[in-house]
Amino acid sequence: MLHAISMGAALAILWALLSGMFEPLLLGLGLASIIVTVWIAHRMDVVDHEGHPIHLGPRSVIYFPWLVWEIIKSNWDVAKIILSPKMKIQPHIFKTKASQLSDVGLTTYANSITLTPGTVTITMEMDNSFEIHALTDAAREGVESGEMDRRCTAMEGMKKTAVPKGGKS
Repeated sequence: MLHAISMGAALAILWALLSGMFEPLLLGLGLASIIVTVWIAHRMDVVDHEGHPIHLGPRSVIYFPWLVWEIIKSNWDVAKIILSPKMKIQPHIFKTKASQLSDVGLTTYANSITLTPGTVTITMEMDNSFEIHALTDAAREGVESGEMDRRCTAMEGMKKTAVPKGGKS
């Protein structure tokens, strides 16, 4: 029930931000559409900890600003590679082990790698390892350092399992 209430609140905030209309008729219609949407989602059994992961909320306040900063730094690195004729692209495909325990955590980690310019998550294996394409040695080393994996696991709120040094499999 908490997930349904949270989803309704999130939809209400989104509706208010996107519409900008606060007349009584429109507020009533917006409220009715939110109630119907939450009811349908609840009936379809899609309002759960994976579909609406409110348990990540407090810890994501720390993780996502860090991720945005990493994206900015990686953008700068990729721009330098593109604009500088001296710098060479050194593509790599490698595997790294993920220490997240839930599907939401694994998906967040894989998407975080892909959002960071210069790296793309290609596949995920059944043993929670990812195959990653990196544009340069520095991008590969950034993933293998395990910093993103550690921070994503901390955001997930699960205990980290033992991962070999460098996050390699």
